[in-house]
Amino acid sequence: MTQIQTARQFPMTPSAAKRQLTAKGALVSMLAAGALLLGSGCAVTRGQETVGAYIDDTAITTAVKSHFFDNRFVDGTAISVETLNGTVMLSGFAKNINEKTTAESIARKTNGVKAVKNEIAVRP
Repeated sequence: MTQIQTARQFPMTPSAAKRQLTAKGALVSMLAAGALLLGSGCAVTRGQETVGAYIDDTAITTAVKSHFFDNRFVDGTAISVETLNGTVMLSGFAKNINEKTTAESIARKTNGVKAVKNEIAVRP
C-alpha cells in the first residue's frame, strides 16, 4: 500500500491540520525575514536616516506578513507589505472588502506601526 492510499484512509484531524498550517506560516515568515535581511545587506536606503530605522521597518514588514499568514481570512501571498519610517503600505488584491479591512486592521495592531496606507484592490 502506498503512502497516498494510507492518507486517504486516515484523514488529517483538524488540530493536526492547524499545527501544520501554523508551522508553514512560521516557516514562510522566517524565510521572508531572511530574504529581506540578505537582500538588503542592512544598508540605509529609501531616505531613512539610520540603519536602525531600516531594521525596524524590516521587522515591522515581517511581523505584518507573519500575522497575515496566521489569519485564515487574509491571503498573505496576494498582499504586499512595505514599511517606511513606521508607515505600512498595503498593496495587492483581496477577494472581498472584508479581507481588505481585515488586512488593514492586522497591520494597524502590529507593534511599531505608526500609520497604514491601504492600497489593496478588491477583485471584481
